[in-house]
Amino acid sequence: MPAASPYAARLGEIPVARHQVQVRGSTTAYWVYGPAPDDPEASDVPTVLAVHGFRGEHHGLEPIIAYLPGVRIVSPDLPGFGETPPIPKHQHDLELYAEWLRQFASAVAPGAVVLGHSFGSIVASAAVAGGLQTPRLILINPIGAPALEGPKGLLTRLAVLYYALGARLPEALGTALLRSPLIVRVASIAMATTSDPVLRRFIHDQHDTYFSSFADRDVLHQAFVTSVSHDVRASAGSIRVPTLLIAAQQDQITPIRAERELAAMFPQAELVEIADVGHLIHYEAPAEAAGAIRRFLRLPVAPAR
Repeated sequence: MPAASPYAARLGEIPVARHQVQVRGSTTAYWVYGPAPDDPEASDVPTVLAVHGFRGEHHGLEPIIAYLPGVRIVSPDLPGFGETPPIPKHQHDLELYAEWLRQFASAVAPGAVVLGHSFGSIVASAAVAGGLQTPRLILINPIGAPALEGPKGLLTRLAVLYYALGARLPEALGTALLRSPLIVRVASIAMATTSDPVLRRFIHDQHDTYFSSFADRDVLHQAFVTSVSHDVRASAGSIRVPTLLIAAQQDQITPIRAERELAAMFPQAELVEIADVGHLIHYEAPAEAAGAIRRFLRLPVAPAR
């Protein structure tokens, strides 16, 4: 039985519609939350283009969306994940993901504020540094240092071996290993910091449900290699728009000192630190993240419930 979402009531009040568009020879599935673009009463509503993290899909950012009523959120599934198939005949590296995002934004959400979480922070920052036009950039749990050097560097090295093994075993066996419910649960436990049992059950259920929704083991391995081979530092100096970094003081992947150093690399950056949370800000502290986003975008405070 699915675990109840602590954010279901808020999210249920926000309109959502599924769409799809052709990008780079593949059909990108995306969801629009909030007022429709053709709603004449919402002409001044900001649009945020939200890019999810590695092995996730659009559902992962819904807790933050739940605290952003009145904001239009465009949330695609990355190629090879969720309901978006891989880009045919291409290596799924950072160059591909960044170009895909630029083309998707041009087709669906030109001029939108760009937001990226975790691996999405790498893709979003590379796309903006490479020419994606946006008035502002928001990075949540940004990957601000090499993953192998983070607080969980040993676990990252084990993950490298795990993904390499999954890619080299016979296909059926390798795919089964990569979709192993036991390993998914171990990863979920390692990332969750909350002691709230209801929230922990929800987090584990989210990972159980969506963490294995990748298209195939090849695209998963390519995306993993991309995620551990790059970080936001390479793009920071080339990004000239105001940037918000929302970082966790207990992040297991990028330590907070590295996030502070990353913020200094941007020409215009603001760093918001959230205490007592790790790499799952989107699940464990969505209200705090949404509040920081509202202040950054100069939006009214969300109505209390």
